[in-house]
Amino acid sequence: MGDFKRYSRQMLFSPIGEEGQNQFSQSSALIVGMGALGTAIANHLVRAGFGYVRIVDRDYVEQSNLQRQMLFDEEDVAASLPKTVAAKKKLEKMNSSVTIDAVTADVNAGNIMDLLDGIDFVMDGTDNFSTRFLLNDACFKENIPFVYGGAVSSRGMTALFVPEETPCLRCFIQSGEGSSGETCDTIGVISPIVDMIASYQVTEIMKYVSGAHDQLHRSLLTMDIWNNHRYAMKFSTPKEGCPTCQKREYPALQGGGRQEVTSLCGRETIQIHLEPQFDLQKWATKLEKTTTVKKTPFLLRVQLEEGERLVLFPDGRVLIQGTEDSGRAKALYARYIGM
Repeated sequence: MGDFKRYSRQMLFSPIGEEGQNQFSQSSALIVGMGALGTAIANHLVRAGFGYVRIVDRDYVEQSNLQRQMLFDEEDVAASLPKTVAAKKKLEKMNSSVTIDAVTADVNAGNIMDLLDGIDFVMDGTDNFSTRFLLNDACFKENIPFVYGGAVSSRGMTALFVPEETPCLRCFIQSGEGSSGETCDTIGVISPIVDMIASYQVTEIMKYVSGAHDQLHRSLLTMDIWNNHRYAMKFSTPKEGCPTCQKREYPALQGGGRQEVTSLCGRETIQIHLEPQFDLQKWATKLEKTTTVKKTPFLLRVQLEEGERLVLFPDGRVLIQGTEDSGRAKALYARYIGM
């Protein structure tokens, strides 16, 4: 009876009904990225009663996130909470019957298969095409539906890719061609386009999970809500020679490990991941002799006299904030952490 009251309006929608609701409760989702899209997606999935939701993100909450990332507030910023930790707290208050698995990590070829374990579908909440291609390849290798989404400025794109049924992301966007250098941090974004793309993503997976496959959009949908443009590129046959869905080579999975040095586009931040883990208390004691240190249970923030900032995470990652020069970032890392 409790479930009926919670989901009554959703179950009264005849394409879902009791049977569809049961399917939701037995489904497991992986959301990669807990930024604007990811938080909106998680909000919808958890409120709708999807039984298990695994959320993954490598970052922590900052003030500039609050304009569009709906699960965060000023207290999360003040506490420098990892996005997954802050999101899990909010989501569990929304619906205690949903299992929320929060993972603070950088998604890469070395851990994506573990993150996919037990997962029925993957939702794209990322902000870069290298990770999207990784998700695309991993999903097609494991025969898992992948719901692509992206939003910047007033523009957005989304599509549901289903192995053995549809083309894949690489059939539409070639590796290296998808990024124009425009990100939310360089040209901005308005929150309504985020909500619209996330809503399309969740609606498509609701159709898929509930069995309404004849109602699937089956297209790459693009829109600009400020300039009143909308276009749906209908799916056709997969691109001949596609390395993912045709040749089954899965290029993004090659190499099998993380990127040691990664530029977080548009954010004046370089991520360096050389260590397997950090003892935050040990490093706080070491670095506070020459720097200004703020420690939380989840990370260590270090203000350098040179002007840049270091953020250390327990999983061995360091963000060097205040530079886009990888050489400069490596030099600072070597100076304070050691290489």
